[in-house]
Amino acid sequence: MIVFNNIKKSYNKNTIIEKFNLTINNGEFVVFIGPSGCGKTTMLKMINKLITPTSGNIEIDGGDIANIDSVKLRRNIGYVIQQTGIFPHMTIKENIGIILKLTKTEENKIDEKVRELLTLVGLEPEKYMNRYPKELSGGQQQRVGVARALATDPDIILMDEPFSALDPITRNSLQEELFNLQQEVKKIIVFVTHDMDEAIKLADKICIMNKGEIYQYDTPENILRNPANEFVESFIGKDRIWNNPEYIKAKDVMIKNPITTNGRRNVLQSIEIMRNNKVDSLMVVDKQNLLKGIVTIKSIKAYINDNSNIEDIMEKNLITVDENSNIVDILKIMNNNNIGYVPVINSSCELKGLVTRSSLISVMSEKYIYEEERKE
Repeated sequence: MIVFNNIKKSYNKNTIIEKFNLTINNGEFVVFIGPSGCGKTTMLKMINKLITPTSGNIEIDGGDIANIDSVKLRRNIGYVIQQTGIFPHMTIKENIGIILKLTKTEENKIDEKVRELLTLVGLEPEKYMNRYPKELSGGQQQRVGVARALATDPDIILMDEPFSALDPITRNSLQEELFNLQQEVKKIIVFVTHDMDEAIKLADKICIMNKGEIYQYDTPENILRNPANEFVESFIGKDRIWNNPEYIKAKDVMIKNPITTNGRRNVLQSIEIMRNNKVDSLMVVDKQNLLKGIVTIKSIKAYINDNSNIEDIMEKNLITVDENSNIVDILKIMNNNNIGYVPVINSSCELKGLVTRSSLISVMSEKYIYEEERKE
């Protein structure tokens, strides 16, 4: 765990960081983001004592880093920077194994570790171990940089805009690799970027900074849904959540008051209710609004000449989703089951709404029209 306690940093009379308090838990991927000069890289470099705070202190696992030998501290912290920082005159094996060699690790164990790490970052050991950095692409060099940062199995990895100089395709690929890697190694990763899309894609939590202060520290979803103030809303972009469909939930797009009926209604009554409300289906619920089934105009036409109750003919084996299901998963469920609607329920099976293909299209179209009008 990393804890920042009342950090202040000043250069002469110019204050860069003011009253910075933050806790990063073990295994969390935290992104620092904000405008240029907001102090995000300064905070990152304080963790491994490349920069010393003017006042306040930083604790790692309960110990003040000011009292820890800098060399010992840095051996437990991996560091990846934009320019990779790998040495051009050394082979890839030598670059990754340099810290292990300084700690007098046996050569055969260094060889084994290098092979393991190259495999972990998606580079074939036999193909790359004995190459030099100039023989690798920018993306491959960054993979080597990540592998070297993991060489001593550190608890913390610091990454200062590591992908910003790469082309978009390579950058997207490495972002995906890093996300998958973190699911395996579960380190504390502190990542600095100026790209909000990158932050959303990678972070467990995002720290939005401005003028040396924290403006919001929260999960990507909560920041997108509930920006703390006008600066955050402006910085992330209004309605950015609509560009990230995995964060759009059933409750955001569902029909909140679908037409319902009691199962004891007969077929003619049900058809009349549909006609009056201009719908082609009815959700069947009990007195507690618990979902019992569904009837459609198509399914009850065969019973129009008898006096059946709809509880006897309704579809009971329903596919449902909960309020927090995202629209990507909902569309997948609809497509896989070849259905045009899905009821939304809570944990008690209480009906909360209905998502239909047309309701999804309607909401998304309204959003698109609103965005286009706002641009004009």
